[in-house]
Amino acid sequence: MTKFHQTPPKKSTAQPAAQDKHAIAAKPEEKPGQPAGLQKVPGAAAKAGLQGQGTPASHSKPMAGPAQPHRRHLAILASFLAFVLLPLVVAAWYLFTKAEDQFTSQTAFAVRTEDISSAIDILGGLSALGGGSTSDADILYEFIQSQGLVRQLDVEMNLRRIYSEPYDRDPWFAYNPEGTIEDLTEYWGQMVKVFYDRGTGLIELRVHAFTPEDAQEIAQAIFASSSKMINEFSDIAREDATRYAREELDRSQEQLRQARQALTEYRSRYRIVDPQAEIGLQTGLLSALEAQLSDALIEYDVLADSAGRNDPRLNQADDRVQIIRDRIEEERAKYASTGAGSENYATLVGEYERLAVDREFAEQSYFAARAAYESALTEAQRQSRYLAAYISPTIAERAAYPQRWILLGLLGLFMFLSWTIGTLIFYAIKDRR
Repeated sequence: MTKFHQTPPKKSTAQPAAQDKHAIAAKPEEKPGQPAGLQKVPGAAAKAGLQGQGTPASHSKPMAGPAQPHRRHLAILASFLAFVLLPLVVAAWYLFTKAEDQFTSQTAFAVRTEDISSAIDILGGLSALGGGSTSDADILYEFIQSQGLVRQLDVEMNLRRIYSEPYDRDPWFAYNPEGTIEDLTEYWGQMVKVFYDRGTGLIELRVHAFTPEDAQEIAQAIFASSSKMINEFSDIAREDATRYAREELDRSQEQLRQARQALTEYRSRYRIVDPQAEIGLQTGLLSALEAQLSDALIEYDVLADSAGRNDPRLNQADDRVQIIRDRIEEERAKYASTGAGSENYATLVGEYERLAVDREFAEQSYFAARAAYESALTEAQRQSRYLAAYISPTIAERAAYPQRWILLGLLGLFMFLSWTIGTLIFYAIKDRR
């Protein structure tokens, strides 16, 4: 069975149905003598009734007028002027009227090691064990920023006077002359910029001062002090490398001196320069006496065969033989005792040989120690360190600092961001209440 739906009748466009329902529902009592269409209805019904009479909906409300300034808007504007614009104006006035020009001197250098590889280093790879100059550059990087260098240069060239001269005109960028050495070191970190590349060991300096001559002079003083420190490091390394060799040389030299002194005392005590030579002379004398004794015996035998027993020449020959024999005995007795009778030749020769061997050993030790010391000294000399400047301290022709526009822009950006964040925080707290 088909159901038919009845289409509702179209409502009049002049008076919506919804408004009619509200009008009927809220229809008041009609007053006598007043048309029904002009009866007053409360609230939305009255407005709907007016619209139903042909009034356009777009003209039912008046258009929004221009916004009127409130007290909070004035407070935000005042805070912007106080916290952003006013500090920016004061900073611009100071930077362009009070701040002194700063000149920059640039220098760059590196620590070099004069190391000539020898054949032993090439074969054994010993040069890799010696270490490079990177550690020296690290030490130099810290030394340039240290209080010790600041104190040293302050004594040499009066850094306080150089950096505090414009303090009366520019108290912000100049150094306070009443500051301590810690204050001067902190100010030094602002005026001397150190750039160090650990990979290459290169160090670059940018020294700021209020005159180009002062900046160049400070850069030259830094380079001179750094070079002196590196030379001291080289001397210390050379001293460490040669200390053992020098100690061995001193010990062998003292040993040789004592051996020579003992031999000299021996010669003075026994009045014998060389017992070996003395023995040679003594042996020659005995040989001569024995030859004379042989001749005297032959002469005696000849006289004994040709002359009688009572011949005086035979007695003389016999006396001569006996004298020669006595002399030989005396000379041979010297091998058993000295002239003083205290020491024999064997003892003297033994002691002399001991002293001579000691002296010879001391001389050989001294020569070996001397050669080792010379070799160590040569090795240390060829590994000496020095500071090589590939950019000499420059002198500026114009002031590059302070960078007024950059400082002013950064200050303005910082103040604006701070003010914006503060304003947002204020409104966030206010909305939560």
